[in-house]
Amino acid sequence: MRTLIRQVSIFDGTGTMPQAGAVLVDGERIVRVVMGCDALADEVADLVIDGCGMTLMPGMVDAHTHLTWASSLEKVYHQFILPHDELKAAAWRNARVLLDHGFTSLYSAGALGDMIEPELAAAIEAGETPGARLVPSTLERSPEGEDGVDTGDVFNGRGPEAMRQFVAYCASEGVKSIKLVVSGEDALKPNSAMDVLYTREEMMAAGEATREAGLWIACHTYSPEAIGLALDAGARVLYHCSFADEATVERMAADKDRFFYAPGPGVSVAALEANPPPHVDMTHMKASAAVRMELEARLIPQLKARGVRVLVGGDYGFPFNPHGRNARDLQHFVEHFGYTPAEALRAATQYGGELMGLDVGQVKEGFLADLLLVDGDPTQDVAILQDKDRLKMIMKGGALHKAPAPAEATG
Repeated sequence: MRTLIRQVSIFDGTGTMPQAGAVLVDGERIVRVVMGCDALADEVADLVIDGCGMTLMPGMVDAHTHLTWASSLEKVYHQFILPHDELKAAAWRNARVLLDHGFTSLYSAGALGDMIEPELAAAIEAGETPGARLVPSTLERSPEGEDGVDTGDVFNGRGPEAMRQFVAYCASEGVKSIKLVVSGEDALKPNSAMDVLYTREEMMAAGEATREAGLWIACHTYSPEAIGLALDAGARVLYHCSFADEATVERMAADKDRFFYAPGPGVSVAALEANPPPHVDMTHMKASAAVRMELEARLIPQLKARGVRVLVGGDYGFPFNPHGRNARDLQHFVEHFGYTPAEALRAATQYGGELMGLDVGQVKEGFLADLLLVDGDPTQDVAILQDKDRLKMIMKGGALHKAPAPAEATG
């Protein structure tokens, strides 16, 4: 199947401004990208889509996804822990909801149920259910008996050997990235963010075991000590990092080509905006969110200026922060962190694709055809990406998840 998308303004994902052009897709990949108002005018294709000057851009990547955090714009849950079957149903739904909203790739930051995400990733890849590409994870691993908050579970006890056994368990399940909760969480337990929940020996064992197994590590880190341990262990992606000090910023800058960073402003902004019913106490969560946003407003511009790859993904899935609102992160990058719209788009496309380890996130010859056709110019106003009706086409691997109307078929 050859699909020609012509008469479009192409944002290629690299942060450069859009240019008029056309794109030819053959099978699941982009085979030609040609600039010019009349580009590929004589090209023969099975399907021709006239973009009428709309913006063609890469599908977005959410770098901090919790598909089993069940709430979405389609179905809100007022309890966090659900029966396994309901968690599974929610994850299947949320993978499709995110694709509906322009996110064609997801990097999991941990699950609330065992085996749900590896099964879902396999089902998506096999075409058995619609959904974004998924780097699957398993239960977030939080040590037992520590001062931090048990946000997940622990397998096989404590110590370096327990970490190796945990990694082997994950590898046998088909997990691609393990999630380690290295710091406490002020939003759930006040004054715990600076707690470090693993020993150096445990973290180094996890790093060695994941490298041997071909897996990645994602880390929940707040304090300088936790960030340093995660980097020493070879973590692929770090979340939050709000309390990084000057020395830690220097360390992160020095390691900028070895890891990715996703601060997660979505949950913070949503917590501050939330107006919960009287029986729901969000006092600690709101206080923590205010502190984090103030710190990150200073931290993230420093890291960006030093070349650290900062990605979108904001702990969506709470009732006050449901899946489907994920594109708000781009607006947060602009309003709170000083990004231009094009820079925020790059964080959601090129850098996200690099995190996934796949040929996604750019409109580039040879890359997978994960593409969005947007009614409007998101390099001028990223907020338009929050309206799924402005997404006139959603393509994943050359297949149309959402077809534009009208589309011209050409024998």
